[in-house]
Amino acid sequence: MLLQIPDVLTQEQVTVARALLDEATFVDGRVTAGHQSARAKDNSQLPEDHPVARQLGEMILSALQRNPLFISAALPLRVFPPLFNSYSGGQSFGNHVDNAIRQVSGTPMRMRTDLSATLFLSDADSYDGGELQMEDTHGMQTVKLAAGDMVLYPATSLHQVTPITRGVRVACFFWVQSLVRDAGDRALLFDMDNAIQRLNQSGADESARRTLVGTYHNLLRKWSDT
Repeated sequence: MLLQIPDVLTQEQVTVARALLDEATFVDGRVTAGHQSARAKDNSQLPEDHPVARQLGEMILSALQRNPLFISAALPLRVFPPLFNSYSGGQSFGNHVDNAIRQVSGTPMRMRTDLSATLFLSDADSYDGGELQMEDTHGMQTVKLAAGDMVLYPATSLHQVTPITRGVRVACFFWVQSLVRDAGDRALLFDMDNAIQRLNQSGADESARRTLVGTYHNLLRKWSDT
C-alpha cells in the first residue's frame, strides 16, 4: 500500500526546517547505505548525530504522533530517528530495496523496516527531476509532493529517486517497524479503521459499530507482534 499523507508539517515548520538545513553541512549520503545500495546512491546527507537532525527529528516525530492517518496506516511500534538528504546537480538514487534491519546509531536498538517514508521539504516547483518512483502491485508509481507532505510505502518495494536536472530536492526519510508485520493484514486493518470512522460520523447503529470496533481490536490483538 502506497499512501500520501498531506500536511504532516505546517508551512511554518517547513520554513524553520529548511532554514536550519540550508545552514547545515551535509556529507556523502552513502554513509547509511548498504553494500548494494551504495553502488546506486549519489546524494548528500545530514549526519545522523548532527544537532539539527536531532532537533528536526524530534519535531517530526511529535507531528507523526498527532497524525491519525499515519497512526492508522502504519500502526507504528518503532520509528527510526528521521534522517535528511539533499539531491542536486544530476544526483540520483538508482533502483534499490531498503535494508531489512536498521540499527539506531549509538544505541543497541535494532528494528525491522516494514515501511519507508519520505517527507518532502522542497516546494515541488522549485526543482525538476527528483521523483520518487516505486514498483508495487499496481505497477510503477511516481510521487512528487508539496513541502510538508509525506508518502508512506512498503520497505520491500523496489524504488528509486530520479536524477535532479534543476534546483535542489531536500527531504526527510525514515523507516517504521509496525505492530503488524504482514502488509496485507495492515491494509485490512486500515480499511476497517476508515470504515469505523465513517460510520461514527454517520450516526450508524451503535450496536453494529461496537461489534465492528471489537472485531478491529481482536484482529489487531491476533496479528500484532507485541
